[in-house]
Amino acid sequence: MPDCIFAPYFPPEEPQKFANVHKIFGASNVSKLLNEVQAHQREDAVNSLAYEAEARIKDPVYGCVGAISVLQRQVIRLQKELDATNADLIRYSTCTDHILPNNQHQDHQATRIHEDGGGSSLVHQSPPANFYYPSPWNNDPLGDGNFHTGGGDNI
Repeated sequence: MPDCIFAPYFPPEEPQKFANVHKIFGASNVSKLLNEVQAHQREDAVNSLAYEAEARIKDPVYGCVGAISVLQRQVIRLQKELDATNADLIRYSTCTDHILPNNQHQDHQATRIHEDGGGSSLVHQSPPANFYYPSPWNNDPLGDGNFHTGGGDNI
């Protein structure tokens, strides 16, 4: 019916949307809610109800709170990973500053972190042809082609 309060928000091509909301909240409760909400907020209210109803059907105990909790844990994990990567970049930058000859310190920064506005961003520049990054598993810490074994005056 054209004067139905649900018609503008539950189109006939999305029957599952209304079925989920009706199953979880009940048509009379949704009708009361829509009548209490200002007309310009009704679409947002229906979309929120539809999201929560779908989440409750998938997870009857936690609903969308469960999904939010999963996403928050993922953000925390990714933040830790980003922090670890930034720490690695700082170590990498510090390590290369000590290994490169003095004349290359000004010319070369493999990775530098700079402040821009409220956040930081990474700027990557190509390393020079004679760039060397020592790895913990090789015995050439100076990158000079002489493999030092750690004894005597080799270093």
